[in-house]
Amino acid sequence: MINSIIEAISISLNEEFGDDYTNYMEEIKQGLNEPCFFISCLNPTQKLFFGKRYFRENQFCIQYFPLNKMREKEECNDVAEKLFDCLEYITVTGDLVRGTKMKYEIADGILNFFVNYDMFVYKKADTPDVMEELSKNVVMKG
Repeated sequence: MINSIIEAISISLNEEFGDDYTNYMEEIKQGLNEPCFFISCLNPTQKLFFGKRYFRENQFCIQYFPLNKMREKEECNDVAEKLFDCLEYITVTGDLVRGTKMKYEIADGILNFFVNYDMFVYKKADTPDVMEELSKNVVMKG
């Protein structure tokens, strides 16, 4: 499910910002092409809600690395405004999911945008194998 949400975030970012921005899902040690986004999930949790329903809290951090180092705060603020709009609703495996608890901070010239995609998950019970027919011949004396 986490990978499906990350893919949906990436699609939404690509629709909003275009192909000039690269989206990374794994840590890059060298060769980071700026401007770019780095998408990661922070501390997902799951709580039993009722029966076989579970509530999953998925907090994501979308980091933006700006192109213009001379005006990085201005560029980060502009990108954050667009992120509020483009990440409010995303489509995950055909279902529309709403982003909540959106906030951002700029640290060391990098935008850190936080959003939660919380949802209920229903786990199907494993159906036990049904026993086939059993027959027995009974003989009575008497």
